[in-house]
Amino acid sequence: MQNTIYYGENLPILRAMPDESVQLIYIDPPFNTGHKQSRQRLRTVGSSDGDRTGFQGKRYTTEVIGESGYQDKFDDYLAFLEPRLRESYRLLAPNGSLYFHIDYREVHYCKILLDGIFGRDAFLNEIIWAYDYGGRTRKRWPAKHDNILWYAKDPENYIFNYEDIARIPYMAPGLVSKEKAKRGKLPTDTWWHTIVATNGKEKTGYPTQKPLGIMRRFIQASSHPDGTVLDFFAGSGSTGAACLELGRQFILVDNNIEALKVMADRFHDEAADINWVGFSPEKK
Repeated sequence: MQNTIYYGENLPILRAMPDESVQLIYIDPPFNTGHKQSRQRLRTVGSSDGDRTGFQGKRYTTEVIGESGYQDKFDDYLAFLEPRLRESYRLLAPNGSLYFHIDYREVHYCKILLDGIFGRDAFLNEIIWAYDYGGRTRKRWPAKHDNILWYAKDPENYIFNYEDIARIPYMAPGLVSKEKAKRGKLPTDTWWHTIVATNGKEKTGYPTQKPLGIMRRFIQASSHPDGTVLDFFAGSGSTGAACLELGRQFILVDNNIEALKVMADRFHDEAADINWVGFSPEKK
Protein backbone atom coordinates (compact mmCIF):
# COMPACT_ATOMS: atom_id res chain seq x y z
CA MET A 1 0.00 0.00 0.00
CA GLN A 2 1.27 3.47 -0.89
CA ASN A 3 1.27 6.31 1.61
CA THR A 4 -1.68 8.55 0.73
CA ILE A 5 -2.63 12.17 1.47
CA TYR A 6 -6.17 13.34 0.69
CA TYR A 7 -7.31 16.92 0.27
CA GLY A 8 -11.01 17.04 1.04
CA GLU A 9 -13.75 16.63 3.60
CA ASN A 10 -12.91 13.63 5.73
CA LEU A 11 -16.33 12.04 6.22
CA PRO A 12 -16.98 10.95 2.60
CA ILE A 13 -13.37 9.81 2.33
CA LEU A 14 -13.75 7.68 5.46
CA ARG A 15 -17.01 6.19 4.21
CA ALA A 16 -15.29 5.07 1.01
CA MET A 17 -12.53 3.19 2.86
CA PRO A 18 -12.81 -0.59 3.45
CA ASP A 19 -13.72 -2.17 6.79
CA GLU A 20 -10.93 -3.05 9.25
CA SER A 21 -8.25 -1.54 7.00
CA VAL A 22 -6.09 0.37 9.52
CA GLN A 23 -4.25 -0.66 12.70
CA LEU A 24 -4.18 2.70 14.39
CA ILE A 25 -6.14 5.94 14.18
CA TYR A 26 -4.84 9.13 15.74
CA ILE A 27 -6.89 12.28 15.46
CA ASP A 28 -6.31 15.76 16.77
CA PRO A 29 -9.61 17.39 15.76
CA PRO A 30 -10.38 21.08 16.21
CA PHE A 31 -10.81 21.64 19.96
CA ASN A 32 -13.92 23.84 19.63
CA THR A 33 -12.18 26.74 21.37
CA GLY A 34 -14.48 29.27 19.72
CA HIS A 35 -11.51 31.12 18.22
CA LYS A 36 -9.54 31.19 15.00
CA GLN A 37 -6.38 29.11 15.25
CA SER A 38 -3.67 30.86 13.27
CA ARG A 39 0.06 31.34 13.01
CA GLN A 40 1.89 34.00 11.07
CA ARG A 41 5.19 33.62 9.23
CA LEU A 42 7.37 36.69 9.71
CA ARG A 43 10.60 38.12 8.41
CA THR A 44 12.69 41.04 9.60
CA VAL A 45 14.29 43.48 7.16
CA GLY A 46 16.53 46.48 7.71
CA SER A 47 14.75 49.85 7.65
CA SER A 48 15.77 53.30 8.86
CA ASP A 49 12.27 53.90 10.24
CA GLY A 50 11.65 50.33 11.41
CA ASP A 51 9.57 49.36 14.41
CA ARG A 52 12.33 47.37 16.14
CA THR A 53 15.85 48.10 17.31
CA GLY A 54 18.45 45.36 17.00
CA PHE A 55 22.20 44.86 17.37
CA GLN A 56 24.27 48.07 17.47
CA GLY A 57 21.11 50.18 17.31
CA LYS A 58 20.13 49.16 13.78
CA ARG A 59 16.43 49.53 12.96
CA TYR A 60 14.30 46.74 11.51
CA THR A 61 10.77 46.29 10.23
CA THR A 62 8.82 43.07 10.78
CA GLU A 63 6.79 41.91 7.80
CA VAL A 64 4.08 39.25 7.68
CA ILE A 65 4.87 36.93 4.73
CA GLY A 66 2.14 34.36 5.31
CA GLU A 67 -0.52 33.06 7.65
CA SER A 68 -2.16 29.68 8.11
CA GLY A 69 -5.11 28.72 10.25
CA TYR A 70 -8.73 27.65 10.56
CA GLN A 71 -11.91 28.54 12.44
CA ASP A 72 -12.28 26.41 15.58
CA LYS A 73 -15.97 26.83 16.38
CA PHE A 74 -18.91 24.45 16.00
CA ASP A 75 -22.63 24.89 16.70
CA ASP A 76 -22.89 21.22 17.72
CA TYR A 77 -19.43 19.77 18.27
CA LEU A 78 -20.49 16.24 19.22
CA ALA A 79 -22.82 16.00 16.21
CA PHE A 80 -19.81 16.90 14.07
CA LEU A 81 -17.61 14.25 15.68
CA GLU A 82 -20.03 11.34 16.03
CA PRO A 83 -20.27 10.10 12.40
CA ARG A 84 -16.50 10.37 12.05
CA LEU A 85 -15.92 8.36 15.22
CA ARG A 86 -18.39 5.70 14.09
CA GLU A 87 -16.46 5.39 10.85
CA SER A 88 -13.27 5.11 12.91
CA TYR A 89 -14.65 2.09 14.74
CA ARG A 90 -15.58 0.44 11.44
CA LEU A 91 -12.18 1.12 9.88
CA LEU A 92 -10.09 -0.24 12.75
CA ALA A 93 -8.64 -3.72 12.46
CA PRO A 94 -9.83 -6.18 15.14
CA ASN A 95 -6.68 -5.43 17.20
CA GLY A 96 -6.64 -1.72 16.37
CA SER A 97 -6.73 1.37 18.57
CA LEU A 98 -7.95 4.96 18.48
CA TYR A 99 -6.01 7.78 20.12
CA PHE A 100 -8.27 10.82 20.41
CA HIS A 101 -6.48 14.09 21.21
CA ILE A 102 -8.51 16.88 22.82
CA ASP A 103 -8.25 19.38 25.69
CA TYR A 104 -9.99 20.09 28.98
CA ARG A 105 -12.91 22.00 27.42
CA GLU A 106 -14.49 19.03 25.64
CA VAL A 107 -12.78 15.88 26.93
CA HIS A 108 -15.59 14.88 29.33
CA TYR A 109 -18.28 15.08 26.66
CA CYS A 110 -16.09 13.32 24.10
CA LYS A 111 -15.41 10.43 26.46
CA ILE A 112 -19.13 9.85 26.93
CA LEU A 113 -19.57 9.85 23.15
CA LEU A 114 -16.67 7.42 22.67
CA ASP A 115 -17.94 5.14 25.45
CA GLY A 116 -21.18 4.86 23.53
CA ILE A 117 -19.45 3.95 20.27
CA PHE A 118 -16.60 1.70 21.47
CA GLY A 119 -18.02 0.57 24.83
CA ARG A 120 -16.86 1.66 28.27
CA ASP A 121 -14.68 -1.44 28.64
CA ALA A 122 -12.78 -0.42 25.49
CA PHE A 123 -11.40 2.67 27.23
CA LEU A 124 -7.79 1.89 28.20
CA ASN A 125 -6.16 5.17 29.24
CA GLU A 126 -6.51 8.89 29.50
CA ILE A 127 -3.03 10.13 28.69
CA ILE A 128 -2.11 13.57 29.97
CA TRP A 129 0.36 15.40 27.77
CA ALA A 130 1.83 18.08 30.03
CA TYR A 131 3.98 20.95 28.83
CA ASP A 132 5.19 24.24 30.26
CA TYR A 133 5.14 26.98 27.65
CA GLY A 134 3.03 29.95 26.60
CA GLY A 135 0.96 32.59 28.36
CA ARG A 136 -0.18 32.31 31.96
CA THR A 137 -3.37 33.64 33.46
CA ARG A 138 -3.46 35.08 36.97
CA LYS A 139 -7.16 34.26 37.40
CA ARG A 140 -6.88 30.45 37.70
CA TRP A 141 -4.39 27.59 37.45
CA PRO A 142 -2.85 27.93 33.95
CA ALA A 143 -3.99 25.13 31.63
CA LYS A 144 -0.82 23.38 30.47
CA HIS A 145 -1.93 19.95 29.33
CA ASP A 146 -3.88 18.13 26.62
CA ASN A 147 -5.86 14.91 27.00
CA ILE A 148 -5.45 11.85 24.77
CA LEU A 149 -8.13 9.16 25.14
CA TRP A 150 -7.02 5.66 24.13
CA TYR A 151 -9.66 3.15 23.04
CA ALA A 152 -9.16 -0.38 21.73
CA LYS A 153 -11.64 -1.88 19.29
CA ASP A 154 -11.37 -5.12 21.29
CA PRO A 155 -10.20 -4.60 24.89
CA GLU A 156 -9.15 -8.27 25.05
CA ASN A 157 -7.02 -8.14 21.89
CA TYR A 158 -5.08 -5.02 20.96
CA ILE A 159 -1.56 -4.09 19.89
CA PHE A 160 0.68 -2.80 22.65
CA ASN A 161 4.39 -3.21 21.90
CA TYR A 162 5.56 -2.90 25.48
CA GLU A 163 9.19 -3.79 24.79
CA ASP A 164 9.48 -1.32 21.91
CA ILE A 165 8.53 1.76 23.91
CA ALA A 166 11.46 4.13 24.40
CA ARG A 167 12.34 4.55 28.05
CA ILE A 168 12.65 7.90 29.80
CA PRO A 169 14.80 9.05 32.76
CA TYR A 170 13.59 8.57 36.31
CA MET A 171 12.58 11.86 37.92
CA ALA A 172 14.33 10.74 41.14
CA PRO A 173 17.11 8.37 39.95
CA GLY A 174 18.61 8.27 43.44
CA LEU A 175 15.61 6.28 44.64
CA VAL A 176 16.26 3.31 42.36
CA SER A 177 19.26 1.08 41.69
CA LYS A 178 22.03 2.24 39.37
CA GLU A 179 20.99 -0.41 36.85
CA LYS A 180 17.40 0.85 36.80
CA ALA A 181 18.51 4.47 36.61
CA LYS A 182 20.75 3.67 33.65
CA ARG A 183 18.00 1.73 31.84
CA GLY A 184 15.33 4.35 32.51
CA LYS A 185 11.64 3.75 33.07
CA LEU A 186 8.66 3.22 30.85
CA PRO A 187 6.38 6.26 30.50
CA THR A 188 3.23 6.37 32.59
CA ASP A 189 -0.06 7.95 31.54
CA THR A 190 1.42 11.42 32.12
CA TRP A 191 3.78 12.52 29.35
CA TRP A 192 5.97 15.53 30.00
CA HIS A 193 7.09 16.86 26.63
CA THR A 194 7.64 20.36 25.31
CA ILE A 195 5.52 21.75 22.50
CA VAL A 196 7.10 22.42 19.09
CA ALA A 197 9.53 25.25 19.69
CA THR A 198 9.03 28.39 17.62
CA ASN A 199 12.67 28.22 16.55
CA GLY A 200 13.00 24.42 16.46
CA LYS A 201 13.87 22.35 13.41
CA GLU A 202 10.45 20.63 13.54
CA LYS A 203 8.55 23.88 13.13
CA THR A 204 6.38 24.04 10.03
CA GLY A 205 4.51 27.26 10.79
CA TYR A 206 1.17 25.45 11.09
CA PRO A 207 -0.91 26.26 14.19
CA THR A 208 -1.54 23.41 16.64
CA GLN A 209 1.36 21.35 15.25
CA LYS A 210 2.12 18.44 17.58
CA PRO A 211 5.70 17.34 18.40
CA LEU A 212 7.16 14.19 16.87
CA GLY A 213 8.19 12.94 20.31
CA ILE A 214 4.52 12.53 21.24
CA MET A 215 3.57 10.95 17.92
CA ARG A 216 6.42 8.42 17.94
CA ARG A 217 5.44 7.08 21.34
CA PHE A 218 1.92 5.89 20.58
CA ILE A 219 2.65 4.90 16.98
CA GLN A 220 5.50 2.70 18.16
CA ALA A 221 3.38 1.23 20.95
CA SER A 222 0.09 0.63 19.13
CA SER A 223 0.98 -0.38 15.57
CA HIS A 224 3.27 -2.90 13.91
CA PRO A 225 5.96 -2.15 11.33
CA ASP A 226 4.29 -1.95 7.90
CA GLY A 227 0.92 -1.39 9.58
CA THR A 228 -1.29 1.48 8.42
CA VAL A 229 -1.95 4.56 10.54
CA LEU A 230 -4.83 6.93 9.74
CA ASP A 231 -5.08 10.59 10.71
CA PHE A 232 -8.07 12.39 9.20
CA PHE A 233 -7.39 15.77 10.83
CA ALA A 234 -3.82 15.71 9.60
CA GLY A 235 -2.86 19.39 9.91
CA SER A 236 0.90 19.74 9.50
CA GLY A 237 1.37 16.01 8.84
CA SER A 238 3.20 15.07 12.05
CA THR A 239 1.55 11.63 12.03
CA GLY A 240 2.95 10.95 8.57
CA ALA A 241 6.41 12.21 9.52
CA ALA A 242 6.53 9.87 12.53
CA CYS A 243 5.28 6.96 10.40
CA LEU A 244 8.07 7.52 7.88
CA GLU A 245 10.61 7.35 10.70
CA LEU A 246 9.10 4.19 12.20
CA GLY A 247 8.37 2.21 9.04
CA ARG A 248 4.58 2.49 9.13
CA GLN A 249 2.24 3.27 6.25
CA PHE A 250 0.00 6.31 6.59
CA ILE A 251 -3.23 7.82 5.30
CA LEU A 252 -3.65 11.53 5.98
CA VAL A 253 -6.73 13.67 5.31
CA ASP A 254 -7.30 17.40 5.66
CA ASN A 255 -9.65 19.91 4.05
CA ASN A 256 -7.48 22.98 4.71
CA ILE A 257 -5.40 23.91 1.67
CA GLU A 258 -2.81 25.52 3.95
CA ALA A 259 -2.31 22.17 5.68
CA LEU A 260 -1.69 20.46 2.32
CA LYS A 261 0.86 23.12 1.39
CA VAL A 262 2.66 22.57 4.69
CA MET A 263 2.68 18.80 4.10
CA ALA A 264 3.96 19.28 0.54
CA ASP A 265 6.93 21.20 1.93
CA ARG A 266 7.44 18.77 4.79
CA PHE A 267 7.37 15.69 2.54
CA HIS A 268 9.21 17.28 -0.36
CA ASP A 269 11.83 14.54 -0.53
CA GLU A 270 9.20 11.77 -0.36
CA ALA A 271 6.55 13.46 -2.54
CA ALA A 272 7.09 11.13 -5.50
CA ASP A 273 6.41 8.10 -3.28
CA ILE A 274 3.15 9.53 -1.86
CA ASN A 275 -0.25 9.20 -3.50
CA TRP A 276 -1.68 12.74 -3.45
CA VAL A 277 -5.45 12.80 -3.97
CA GLY A 278 -7.16 16.09 -4.84
CA PHE A 279 -3.93 18.06 -4.55
CA SER A 280 -0.74 18.44 -6.60
CA PRO A 281 2.38 19.22 -4.55
CA GLU A 282 4.09 20.57 -7.69
CA LYS A 283 1.39 23.24 -8.08
CA LYS A 284 1.03 24.31 -4.47
